Amino acid sequence: MQLPARLGKYELQEFLGGGMSHVYKAFDTVIGRTVAVKILVEPASQDPEARDRFLAEAQTAAKVTHENVISIYDFGTDDEMGLFMVMEFLQGEDLRHAIKNGHTGDLRSKLQIALQIARALDFIHKNRIIHRDIKPENVHINTAGVVKLMDFGIAKSEDLSRTQPGYVLGTPYYMAPEQVRGEQLTGLVDVYAFGVLLYELLTGQKVFVADSVDRIFYSILNVPLDVAPLQSAGVPQPVIQLVSACNAKVAAERPQGFAPIIADLERMIASLSGETPAAERPAASPAPRKNRTPVLLAGLAVLLAIGMIGGYFAFKPAAAPKVVELPKTISTPTGEMVLVPSGEFRFGENKQVASLPAYYIDKTEVSNAAYSQFCQATSRPLPEHFPGNQPNLPVVFVNIDDAREFARWAGKRLPNDLEWEKAARGTDGRTYPWGNVSEISRANTNNSGKFLPDSADLLRPVDSFPSGASPYGALQMVGNAWELVDKRRAPPSDPSPFKTLKPPMQPGEAWYMIRGESAWESLVDNAIWDSNAVPERWKDLRVGFRCAKDAK
Repeated sequence: MQLPARLGKYELQEFLGGGMSHVYKAFDTVIGRTVAVKILVEPASQDPEARDRFLAEAQTAAKVTHENVISIYDFGTDDEMGLFMVMEFLQGEDLRHAIKNGHTGDLRSKLQIALQIARALDFIHKNRIIHRDIKPENVHINTAGVVKLMDFGIAKSEDLSRTQPGYVLGTPYYMAPEQVRGEQLTGLVDVYAFGVLLYELLTGQKVFVADSVDRIFYSILNVPLDVAPLQSAGVPQPVIQLVSACNAKVAAERPQGFAPIIADLERMIASLSGETPAAERPAASPAPRKNRTPVLLAGLAVLLAIGMIGGYFAFKPAAAPKVVELPKTISTPTGEMVLVPSGEFRFGENKQVASLPAYYIDKTEVSNAAYSQFCQATSRPLPEHFPGNQPNLPVVFVNIDDAREFARWAGKRLPNDLEWEKAARGTDGRTYPWGNVSEISRANTNNSGKFLPDSADLLRPVDSFPSGASPYGALQMVGNAWELVDKRRAPPSDPSPFKTLKPPMQPGEAWYMIRGESAWESLVDNAIWDSNAVPERWKDLRVGFRCAKDAK
């Protein structure tokens, strides 16, 4: 929809993503706070089961008030937009992205994340609610490290009987064996899923690798847990034992609820910190009464001395802070990166103002040569139709996971949408990387007005078109290959502007933004601020990527 838009007292400001439901950043104009609004969209709104599930999510989550569970503020029906719920607006990232981007910290930090998740699940179980869809996407971590459990779309409580034995709901990788078999479920399915999630949090990889749902289900039912990746990651044996216990295939062999899991995690965190858990500390004995007068006099003397010293330093001229200037470019094994300095810039069609910290971005799209190094180092297969004799062309036929894995291996990450746009556009809201005048000679785009066939011959080396460089020196931010951006986006409702890129849609599939057009599209005046989207799994001749890196 065209934003901003109005939904009752809520002003919808920014689309955040979604599948069967769309989520928007919004502003409550009555209370005056930022919220998230989730709207059930077509065709899900016409499906009675989807409507029931949406309503049940609101009812279930609204029953729970806990610091580690997302808060539900409101629920209703709008004549034009249909069913909606209003939730706490969360800043930060979901656990899936935190793991992939290396933002989960050391072992102690990872166990702190796990402890908060366990406390949330213990609380909802005490309220007779089974979540049934524990996975990294449903765990959010804010910038202060506070965890929020989300998405109660298929949660089950005593007064919800939508699903019966024999009917399976959940995300395949995280289903317990009894969930796969369609048996009567208990809270121990959440214990199993928590174990799978903890394994990923500690190792950065899934418990099982399979190419179909049938193979995943077979592994869940029959394949023992492989603890070798935990050992390789340096995970202590007590933590490995906890993960193994949670992943037991027989429900009776798992921890019987989250209270013992919480106790174990608290002990492990305390041991890493060199502390004793509060529950295990002996009670302090009352100290005998003493004459405190000498102590008080000594204390006053110390305070007086501190005050005199403090006064000296308070009036002593402060040393000037040392300013370290960031280099304009840095060299990495996978290519040169250019600095995008911190500060405000204009983005979007309406040239809104935003601010970003400094970061680096690849000067060029990732090349076949760099991606080939990655595949060789990680024993990963080369992409489909990989041209070994064209090392300087942009790598294509990669999806969002391929791009993230490459970035992780290279010690980088994918840019988000604002970072990509600032790197391409500079601070002044210009129309093209080089300025405001359309000059087709500065970009590898299709200006013939004809439909071009799928052919790699249309791609150009990543260091081509230096005259089309952005204000920071990044090349081909428009044209050549579309570039994947680490930002979810709804599928395009009208694919007509992108006639050469029409991925098939699958219900509930995550779509990710691509930016900057390709050699198959003509140079248009919205190329630098508009976007397209492709499914998470999609690989295409016209889609590549470049990486970013925090400036330190």
